[in-house]
Amino acid sequence: MYLFIVLVLVSSLSFLGYGIAYFVSPAMKDEFKRFGLEGLGLVAIIFELLGAVGLLVGLKYNLILLISSGGLALLMFLGVAVRIKVKDGLLVSLPALSFMLLNAYIFAKAL
Repeated sequence: MYLFIVLVLVSSLSFLGYGIAYFVSPAMKDEFKRFGLEGLGLVAIIFELLGAVGLLVGLKYNLILLISSGGLALLMFLGVAVRIKVKDGLLVSLPALSFMLLNAYIFAKAL
């Protein structure tokens, strides 16, 4: 159980950090431009921030954990798909792939 909580915290804090970075670093917004998704950047970040908070709340309420981890896994699946579409290499795609697998694991364990 301890490892599970650590994994939830790692995912949550990572998404919170990434979400905050979007608002303070122009490089984050440039990534969405590079993907051709400039108009969806804010939407994606809002989903990431909601998912991050949901993971924390989900430690107390399992349904919220399921929704948040499932949503983040799906969001990262789409992130991997976009990285493939723009022909990014494996090394650059690894964070999205890792967080997709991590949140899929959290989802499966929370079932």
